[in-house]
Amino acid sequence: MTAEHAAEHTTERMAADGGDAGDPRARVRAWLRANWDTSLTLAAWWRRLADAGYAYPSWPAGLGGLGLSPDDARDVLAELAAARVIGAPAGIGQGLGAGTLLAHGTPEQWARLLPGLATGQEAWVQLFSEPGSGSDLASLSTRAVLDGDEWVVNGQKVWSSGALSADRGMLLARTNVDVPKHDGITFLIIDLDQPGVEVRPLRQMSGDAHFCEVFLTDARVPADRVVGAVDDGWRVARTTLLLERSGLGGEGLAGLRLVEGGRRSGNLDRVVADVLAAPAPNQRAGFFLPPEAMIALARERGRGADPVIRQALADYYVEAEVIRLNAQRVRAAAQAGRLPGAAGSTLKLAISLHGRRYRDLMLSLVGPDATLVDADGPDDGRLHATYYWSFAGAIGGGTDEIQRNVISEQVLGLPKDADAGRNVPYRELRVGTQRR
Repeated sequence: MTAEHAAEHTTERMAADGGDAGDPRARVRAWLRANWDTSLTLAAWWRRLADAGYAYPSWPAGLGGLGLSPDDARDVLAELAAARVIGAPAGIGQGLGAGTLLAHGTPEQWARLLPGLATGQEAWVQLFSEPGSGSDLASLSTRAVLDGDEWVVNGQKVWSSGALSADRGMLLARTNVDVPKHDGITFLIIDLDQPGVEVRPLRQMSGDAHFCEVFLTDARVPADRVVGAVDDGWRVARTTLLLERSGLGGEGLAGLRLVEGGRRSGNLDRVVADVLAAPAPNQRAGFFLPPEAMIALARERGRGADPVIRQALADYYVEAEVIRLNAQRVRAAAQAGRLPGAAGSTLKLAISLHGRRYRDLMLSLVGPDATLVDADGPDDGRLHATYYWSFAGAIGGGTDEIQRNVISEQVLGLPKDADAGRNVPYRELRVGTQRR
C-alpha cells in the first residue's frame, strides 16, 4: 500500500467514524463511546481495534494501523489508556516481528502476517540463540537447505522466551557455508505447529519456565517466508535485536491493560469484563520499577522525606527518562530500516545498569523484607522477583560485554577484538557446536 493510499484510507476511516481528521484524539474518544463493550471476548475486541486501525496506529492502514507518525500514534494510545480499556495484544511478534517485517519485508508479507498479530490470533517467538552460539550469535549452526519451494531446517535453539505458546518463530538459519559467518545467514518465519518441531521448557531456579529449547528436525518453511534476501539475514536480525533493546527501555502507558495474544495463550475466548475483573499483572514484576512506582514505594515505606533517598529518586527519574527517550529514537530508527549501531548498544547497557541501580535502591527502601518470597514478601513476593530478574538485564538481548565492545569500537575508535575467523568461510571454522 502506497503512502498516498494509506493517507486516503486514513481520511476515509476518520469520516466513517464520525470524527474530525484534524483531531485524532477526539476521533478516538468518539470511536470508544461507540465500540467499547465489556461483554465482548478479547478476540472480538482485538478485531474491532485492528479494523479501526487503533491496534498499532503506526502500522500500515488496513493492517491493524492507520499509517500514523510515532507522535500521532502515541496520541491514539494515550486516549485508549485514558479510557482504561484493554490495549492491543502484547507479545514478541507484535513488539519485534512486526517492526522487522515493516523494515525488511514485502507488502505481500505484511498483508499475510501482520493481521494475525494485530488481532491477537498469533504469537511469535524469537529463535536466535543456540547452545554453542550466544554472544557470538553469527556462529550459529542451524541449517536450512532449499528443497523445491521450501526450506528444510535442522538444528537446535535455546533460551527462546514464550516458545510453548507461540504459533510462529523468527528463525535464523545458515543457508550458505562457503562465505564468512555473518554473510550466510537467512531470516525465516517458521510455523511451529508442524512435525519436526519439538519445544521443551527450561525450568529456572525461580520455578518458572519462561525459556524453552526448540529442536528442529526436517522442519519446513515456505520459500516466500524469507524476510529480506537469502544470506542477508544478519542485517535483518540486527533490526530485531535493536527493537528488543529499545523495547526493554520502552515506556508504558498507565491505564492501558495489556494481555498476551496467541491461540495457545488461552486468552482469546475470555470475556473482556472478566479480564478487567482479574488482578492486573503488577508493574513491579519487570527488570525495574517505573519512576512513579519507585516514588510510591518510597512513600509507602516512610522514606519519602529522607534527603538522601530523595536525591537517589531524582537521579533514578532522570536516568529513566533519558532511557525512555533514547529507546524512542532507537526504535524509530530500527522501524525505518536504519541501524543506529552504537546507539542501540548504549541504550542496552544503560538499561542493564539502570536495573542494577533500581535493585540497590529498592533494597535500601524495603530492607530485609525484599528477601521474602511469594505471599510472605512485599507485593506477594514481586519485589523479590524483580531483585533476581535484575541480573537478567546484563545477559538478555546481548550481554554487557558485547555492548561495551560495540561502544569501544564504534564510539571510541578502539581496535576490534581479534577474530581470526572474521573473513574465513564458515565451513572452515570451528565455531559453536563445531568446536572439537
